[in-house]
Amino acid sequence: MLRERLKSKRVILGSGSPRRKQLLEGLDLDFTVETRETDESWPGHLSEEGIPQHIALIKSLAFGELREDTVLITADTIVWAQNKAVNKPANEAEAKAMLASLSGETHYVYTGVVVRTHKGSNVFSDETVVEFRTFSDEEIDYYVKTYRPFDKAGAYGAQDWLGYIGIERLDGCYYNVMGLPVRKVYKALKELGRRPY
Repeated sequence: MLRERLKSKRVILGSGSPRRKQLLEGLDLDFTVETRETDESWPGHLSEEGIPQHIALIKSLAFGELREDTVLITADTIVWAQNKAVNKPANEAEAKAMLASLSGETHYVYTGVVVRTHKGSNVFSDETVVEFRTFSDEEIDYYVKTYRPFDKAGAYGAQDWLGYIGIERLDGCYYNVMGLPVRKVYKALKELGRRPY
C-alpha cells in the first residue's frame, strides 16, 4: 500500500488547512504539516484552474530545495463564478456578498495541487461543478455569523451547515470542494518513482 511505498520518505503537507490535513489522513499516510508565508496573488492573465495551480506552485517553491527523501504536497482552492475568481472573504460583509452572488447559481471549484520531490514537480488540478439552491438573507446571515467562513474560498464549506442545506447538485469530486482532490493526490503519490519527478 501507499504507506509502505513511502515509508522511506518524509511526506510534508505544506498547508495549514485542517480540512486538507483531515483528507490526507484519510489516505493512511504518515506525514507532517509545515507552512511557509507566501503571496497568494496571481498574474491577471490566469483564469480558472490556472490560478490555484500557480498559487500551489508558489507555496511549494517557498520551501526551497528539497532533500532526496522528501515529498512535498501543496494545494490551493478557488471558486469560479460569473467568469471571475471568488477567493476568501476578508470580513462578514464580503462573505455575505459572496454567498448572495452564489445563491441559486452554478459555480465551479478548482483545486490546484503540486507534488514535488528533489527531482521536480507534478502540477495538476481538479474541477467540481456545484449548484446552490437560493438562500434567504436570514440563512446567509446565520451561516456567516455562526460559522465565520473567512478561511474558505467562496465563503462556504461543503462539509458544514451551508453545504448540508444548500447544495442541490454536485458534479465531480466532493473532496475537491473541501480543498484536496484526494483520488488524484493518491494517484500522483503512487506514481512516484515511475515518473521523472
